[in-house]
Amino acid sequence: MREIARRAGVSCATVSRVLSGSSLVREDTAKKVRDVVSEAGFIPNPSAAMLKYGRSRTYGLVLPDLQNPFFGEFVGAFEDLLIDIDHEVLPISVQTSDKLVKSVRRMLMRQVDGAVLVSSEFDTGAVEPLLLRQIPLVTVDRRSVQVGCSDVSIDYERGFVEAVLHLKSLGHKRIGYIGGTKGPHTSEVRANAFEQAIRGAGLVFYPGLTRRGNYQVTGGEAAVMSLMKMPAPPTAIITANDLTALGAALGIHRLGGVVPRDLSIVGVDDLFLSEVVQPPLTTIRIPRKRLATACLQAMNYTKQNLERIGAEFSVPTQLIVRESTARPKSAPKKKSKR
Repeated sequence: MREIARRAGVSCATVSRVLSGSSLVREDTAKKVRDVVSEAGFIPNPSAAMLKYGRSRTYGLVLPDLQNPFFGEFVGAFEDLLIDIDHEVLPISVQTSDKLVKSVRRMLMRQVDGAVLVSSEFDTGAVEPLLLRQIPLVTVDRRSVQVGCSDVSIDYERGFVEAVLHLKSLGHKRIGYIGGTKGPHTSEVRANAFEQAIRGAGLVFYPGLTRRGNYQVTGGEAAVMSLMKMPAPPTAIITANDLTALGAALGIHRLGGVVPRDLSIVGVDDLFLSEVVQPPLTTIRIPRKRLATACLQAMNYTKQNLERIGAEFSVPTQLIVRESTARPKSAPKKKSKR
């Protein structure tokens, strides 16, 4: 440690703080120490650090579904950031309150330095043991903060406005929506963003053109078949996520139709799959790297302000126009300019 301190031009105490993950060291100084450690090939003993400082250099990451490609990509982006600061991630998939309680116990046993909860649906009491031990928390899309807990929200409102205006510019007036499962806060946020975007664009919001999905391909397929059997079906739909959109496209194919000739489809997420399917999917991009960066920024803020109300961070969205949207069959073709 003395050699590392000498090379970095700092004290042994500073080196110790950096290796233990302390937030009391300036980032430029911490980086200098980490660079020297890397060059020297020194490997810190995580078990020793845990025993001495009560830290594991690990962040818990609670997600609703690790099988969903979006969350898998997000874990990868978050892990890349943690590698740069010599931390690791403990990913946990949670679908029920009971499993969250068990996961909190697991994180306490691992002595995590903090926890990020991407699932917006959880009993506040379940995470109380983390807050009581002053373990900083970051939630995603819960859209509320408290002492020791910050929140990162995704700007769905902007994305849905862009998507609706895009469809309106193509001539669509009957725009439907396939949402997520009933109950989760994020499902309601996206559904409300859709309705507000429709009304804000001066279009008619048709409640009968909305369906519940399950964030999976199966839900999108079943919902679109229900919509297309209506006497006056929508000419375009926006879905709660890309998997639902891919399911809707499959449903149109099974009905003998073609996307976007018979139905324009817009998803949310911008998965890798969305670029390679035919036709490539128009979608509202949620940038995984920016989301991961915002979560880490929120975590650093919360660690340094544990006695204060947490801060709110926001991640922008962006409409990515591909080939799954086009003018509806009923719309008159634009006259070519001469």
